[in-house]
Amino acid sequence: MGDRAQRQPSRLRAATTTLPWILMTAESTAFALLAHYSRVMPPAGGKRYLTSTAVFLVEVVKLAISLTMALYDVSKAAPPSMPATSLFFSLTSAVFSGDSWKLAIPASLDVLSNSLLYIALSNLRAATFQVTFQIKFLATAVFGLLLLKRSIPARKWGLLLLLVVGVALVQMPDAGSEQILKDDANHHFPRSLEEWKAVKQGTPLQKRSATYEGIEEDLSTADPHLNPTIGLLATIGASLASGLASVYFEKVLKDSSKHISLWVRNVQLAVYSVFPALFIGIVFRDGEKIAEHGFFQGYNWAVWSTIIVQALGGILSAFYASHAQKDARSLGTTTNIILTILGSAWLFDFEVTASFIVGTAAVLVATHYYGNPTYTQAIPRPPPIRIDSYEKDAAGPEGSPVAPPNDFSIKLPTTPFLSEGVSSSRPTSPSPGHTRVSSSRHASASGYFDEKK
Repeated sequence: MGDRAQRQPSRLRAATTTLPWILMTAESTAFALLAHYSRVMPPAGGKRYLTSTAVFLVEVVKLAISLTMALYDVSKAAPPSMPATSLFFSLTSAVFSGDSWKLAIPASLDVLSNSLLYIALSNLRAATFQVTFQIKFLATAVFGLLLLKRSIPARKWGLLLLLVVGVALVQMPDAGSEQILKDDANHHFPRSLEEWKAVKQGTPLQKRSATYEGIEEDLSTADPHLNPTIGLLATIGASLASGLASVYFEKVLKDSSKHISLWVRNVQLAVYSVFPALFIGIVFRDGEKIAEHGFFQGYNWAVWSTIIVQALGGILSAFYASHAQKDARSLGTTTNIILTILGSAWLFDFEVTASFIVGTAAVLVATHYYGNPTYTQAIPRPPPIRIDSYEKDAAGPEGSPVAPPNDFSIKLPTTPFLSEGVSSSRPTSPSPGHTRVSSSRHASASGYFDEKK
């Protein structure tokens, strides 16, 4: 019974440490596949959705979920008679108090990273993106070295170099990298409802020499081409922004003297993320397009699924450090890459080349061993021998050396006169029939002369 009671907490602890990374692996794989599909699939209503609206809705969903859970945490500590308005004001004071303004920097970096992710997945295959995005390990290591003063062992530097080499091999151009998913060269964008119906029935449209305004944009919307150069630059930018955001968020948590729950931190991040997503992305960047065609232009089930999955992943990422282990993280990363490759080959007919296989293998080895503490941890050196402490311990209380227990020593016999004349300083009762002899030299001398007289 005792063994079962001990096994249950250990299994529960292992499940709580592994479950977040299982969920994050599923979320990362689903986001890469769904986001890429939503950017290359036939657009809904002839218009493709705007990425700025998707990024803004991701932050809104994160804010709604985090706000609900934060209110629940505040209500548990509050008395039952407290009204809901007081709970909301208490949460507001907790969100905007202390060092909450510092989270505006990682929040803005998250918005930038999410925007670049959509650009990357619009120009790269999902498998290629997933392997290339692991360059964020290098970005996190460099920013951790600069901001948190972390020491990076030589083994980790070697793994990061292997990671860069693997990404370079994956990004080597091949003949099919710039091909569109639909290889029909005679398929062109329909300009009428009848042509849309013909496309749905499988009848290809013949090439026309129309030159109306906006035809290039319409053709790129209907037949999106992949640009590996833009995709690579967007992936590197997203990796840098994500790495800096995570390191700066960790620095804020370490420097904060006040304990704040993770749900309140998620609310702070979501609040400071909404403003740049709204004003920079929607108002300044795509304000005219939204005013002309609407906020939800091009939305369908794939777009909504991508938004929800990305929002849940952003919330789960805040629980990395406290609920997950490093070995589970490395296993989740490698599993994520493998599942994305399999999903791309099954859903998008992704062709695996020799350079891609070699590069992916290098990235898998680097990411697996980089997060494995048993490999990257330095070998502990034995403690140094202190000669001064050894000599002090080996000496007696008077400073005289004490012989070791295994030392061979010889004890010389003493004469009977010395044994009787020398007494201990500790007083003892004399044995019966034995006359105690004084240890004083003067007393012995006087007694000696008295007997002679």
